[in-house]
Amino acid sequence: MTYSSERIIPTDLRHEMQQSYLEYAMSVIVGRALPDARDGLKPVHRRILYAMHELGLSPDRPFRKCARVVGEVLGKYHPHGDTAVYDALVRMAQDFSMRSPLINGHGNFGSIDNDPPAAMRYTECRLQTLASDAMLRDIDSETVDFADNFDGSQQEPVVLPARIPQLLLNGSSGIAVGMATNIPPHNLSELVDGLVAVIHNPEITNQQLMQHIPGPDFPTGGLILGVGGIRDAYTTGRGSITMRGVATIETVEHRNRPDREAIIITELPYQTNKAALIEKIAEMVNEKRLEGIADIRDESDRDGMRIVIELKRDAYPRVVLNNLYKQTPLQSNFGANMLALVNAEPQTLTIKDFLTVFLDFRVVTITRRTEHELRKAEERDHLLQGLLIALANLDAIIRLIRHAADTATAKQELITDYGLSEQQADAILQMQLRRLTALEAEKIRKEHEDLQEQIADLRDILARRERILQIIESEALEIKTKFATPRRTEIQHAEGEIDETDLIANEKALILLTEQGYIKRMPVSTFEAQNRGTRGKAGNKMKEDDGVEHFLTCCDHDTVLFFSDRGVVYSISAYQIPTGSRTARGTAIVQMLPIPVTEKITSMVAVSQFSEDEYLIMLTKAGFIKKTVLSAFSNIRANGLIAISLEEGDQLRWVRLARAEDSIIIGTRKGMAIHFKADGAQLRPTGRTARGVKSMKFAKDDELISMDILPGSLIANLAQTSNEEAEIEDDEEIDAVVEETETNALEIEAIGEESEITEQEADLNTQQGLWILVITTGGYGKRVPFSQFRLQNRAGKGVIATKFKSRRSGDQLAALRVVNEGDELMMVTSRGIIIRQAVNAISPQSRSGTGVRVQRLDEDDAIAAVALVPPSNGEEEEVAE
Repeated sequence: MTYSSERIIPTDLRHEMQQSYLEYAMSVIVGRALPDARDGLKPVHRRILYAMHELGLSPDRPFRKCARVVGEVLGKYHPHGDTAVYDALVRMAQDFSMRSPLINGHGNFGSIDNDPPAAMRYTECRLQTLASDAMLRDIDSETVDFADNFDGSQQEPVVLPARIPQLLLNGSSGIAVGMATNIPPHNLSELVDGLVAVIHNPEITNQQLMQHIPGPDFPTGGLILGVGGIRDAYTTGRGSITMRGVATIETVEHRNRPDREAIIITELPYQTNKAALIEKIAEMVNEKRLEGIADIRDESDRDGMRIVIELKRDAYPRVVLNNLYKQTPLQSNFGANMLALVNAEPQTLTIKDFLTVFLDFRVVTITRRTEHELRKAEERDHLLQGLLIALANLDAIIRLIRHAADTATAKQELITDYGLSEQQADAILQMQLRRLTALEAEKIRKEHEDLQEQIADLRDILARRERILQIIESEALEIKTKFATPRRTEIQHAEGEIDETDLIANEKALILLTEQGYIKRMPVSTFEAQNRGTRGKAGNKMKEDDGVEHFLTCCDHDTVLFFSDRGVVYSISAYQIPTGSRTARGTAIVQMLPIPVTEKITSMVAVSQFSEDEYLIMLTKAGFIKKTVLSAFSNIRANGLIAISLEEGDQLRWVRLARAEDSIIIGTRKGMAIHFKADGAQLRPTGRTARGVKSMKFAKDDELISMDILPGSLIANLAQTSNEEAEIEDDEEIDAVVEETETNALEIEAIGEESEITEQEADLNTQQGLWILVITTGGYGKRVPFSQFRLQNRAGKGVIATKFKSRRSGDQLAALRVVNEGDELMMVTSRGIIIRQAVNAISPQSRSGTGVRVQRLDEDDAIAAVALVPPSNGEEEEVAE
């Protein structure tokens, strides 16, 4: 046989091998081994889920044989072996492999002991609710592209329209050609919080995202030692995360011999084989590489894992446990390699990159779904418009149809005479006689009106990106509400590990929030102490229609709790608030916290430690007050936490820290104040969602303006009066007040003489070091002995706290604060002028005094807020002594 030389193509073997291998490598990378960053699935997993969706294996349908699903996937979509398909199906059903399984398995699907699953002809499966709701919903709404399968006979989705970042939720591992991926699983609730944070603040950093997503959450629980490996993985895409099982030391009782110490293992590191671990320990004991172990038993059952390692009498349990950590898989490392496909190209991604890619994908998905719904609505409305034309000309159209020779003629005449489209003409000709009734005609009109509203709404969604982001957020939060579970893996700081706060000096800081929501942090040292009655320094550069609303002093390591008027609390570390100069405007708070546009921050509280001994006292605009233990707010979700339930029209306004033995003082705009204890008799502790009880009676034209806490140790000897007695004294005191129209120099002098305090009160306050600081909006202030504010029962009228220089000037109470003798205070005006001065510089006066000038104000300016400078360590010790 001879061959024609024309059929022989000379080829460079080196080039051919290189080209063929690259094509094979890319086929493995894209088509088999690496997950897509959008839905987090490899092709085999995606094909399995889609095939089950096509078979109707929804969560509310009966189980079907796994062999049926594998056959469907092989015959239609996956040109590889059945073992690969079944193994992938089994893994998606294992609760010890997947943090949130996507398939509900029925039968033997393997175990943590590495027992193999039963053959596919014995096991059954169906989709989990999470897979239906979060992965496959809207797949029929043209949300994703479809492509031909291996033989062109079927269409399969290129990606699934996932509503959650599934790649981070369940993780992934795979070995391709020249590269590999190993992504750990995470907690669903934390991922949604991180996604919401990216939606609200696109400039958020990887470090800030770790406040919402602290680290992986493995399905088998266990511990993670240190955050260094997590930080590396999240910021660079690669990191080694140290995992450790959960083990305790207990005493095991025996009936016929003495009790012994034992190590009880209840949780293992992710992907650790329990049977292999026990075998490894036994082997090391036999080879004398592990000392002090007498017996090993596996007492695991359906209630949980329990490995019992009994120790010899002379063994030191802690030493044996440390050797187990060091020499066995009880402690191991997870080598995170955050590699995934982005636009069909492998890329190493940071935690923010993952969420950004997913968010961009969701924007496209929502846009395509909305366009699909808009087209369907417009097509339906187009037909309804034709039917409405027919109903408006019913008799004429009936005559036209009856006299037409055939359907085609009738259709053409309808189009010609009434300007209808072919679709509208067909709809009229197909309309049933029962639809000509008045009721059916009204239904057509109502459906047309509803469709018009729907079409307008869909067009608005397509025109505004913020609407799309709101939909993404609401759908993600819906999934979180339905499927979120508590974190299983605990993250512990490794010994000697440097925490982020260790790199930041714990300096005194000043946090300033304006009415329009701009926030910034400044060192307290920016403002030197000034003399009483001076003007102060500009602390903020604001728009003309903006003003300072909240003012807080704290330390950089403190946690700042932000309370909104709706009764929701948000949390952030003080050092995370961007610093700004005195003239800087600040950062929009919506870039740092997911605060809705309709919500407004009304109080800020700095917390150094969330203890069980402290409480948050909350006071609403309507005067309701409640006390909730501080530890209830130690774990605040990224999108906030309900702090109090409010009646319609009420708002949460003031929040303060207190102990059970402390007392509460509340002031009103018109200068009234009430003082009552915070103990259980007056104010019992309630849960987060409680409404609270009435705090004070105040006039209709008055309003609450301030609240502060008096330490219990200083009010122990203070007499308590009943509300009835206090109200009689108050009425007499109020009657004695002269209605001033204009205060002259002689009147001011007379008031000053009346406002002097007794030597006994001055000595008592000097010993205790405690005063009630009263500041008015007009820039006047005074120190009043705390003993002048007698204790009352809650819900009384209170007593007069101050008189004003002139009623005509519009002066009102701005703040009522508890201060110590050596404190320094900082005051800020509505225009952002800040002054810092010593409390001692403000004169002591009685409750009936009008005060002295503490800050000279510009015209139309007023005191907006007062805060105390936090003491340094030395000052704290001095006060404590």
